[in-house]
Amino acid sequence: MASRKIEDLVAEFQPKARTLIANCLARGIEMRPYETLRDPFEQGKLWRQSRTKERVRSKIRELQNNGAPFLAFCIESVGPQSGKHVTNSVPGLSWHQWGEAFDSFWVVDNDAEWSTEIKINGLNGYHVYAEEAKKMGLTAGGLWTSFKDWPHIQLTPDSGPDKHKSLEEIDQIMKERFGS
Repeated sequence: MASRKIEDLVAEFQPKARTLIANCLARGIEMRPYETLRDPFEQGKLWRQSRTKERVRSKIRELQNNGAPFLAFCIESVGPQSGKHVTNSVPGLSWHQWGEAFDSFWVVDNDAEWSTEIKINGLNGYHVYAEEAKKMGLTAGGLWTSFKDWPHIQLTPDSGPDKHKSLEEIDQIMKERFGS
């Protein structure tokens, strides 16, 4: 299960996350974090929920063949999932597993509002959230050119940790942090 705590983000990101939430609130937009640190098993569920059995099997084999048996296990062990497409990142390759990303929802009348189109007082919460994140030098998933992930904010502009570490290194780190 994913954490909702800002304190579970890396130390450098925590004050930035708090400032982002405060900056949105100063503009009349309440954004509430609902996922910060996410383990690779939860990431496996999210990745798997929009993929066919064939695509899942193929990705498991690919990870196993490229020195990432633990990451493959994270996908395989969660079993079949269903739901809409919410991530392109397999376990270990999302900044959520590194404490460098968080997702928030927009609060309207004490309820979660998920629309990126609805405006209240001329503003959409997700658009304000992305604008404020960009001003702070953070990366907003809602501003990505392909798959738009409006709730997502990350510390680094890099698409994933695989830009800095080998798949084998990522697999070992994830196993040490989250393996049983």
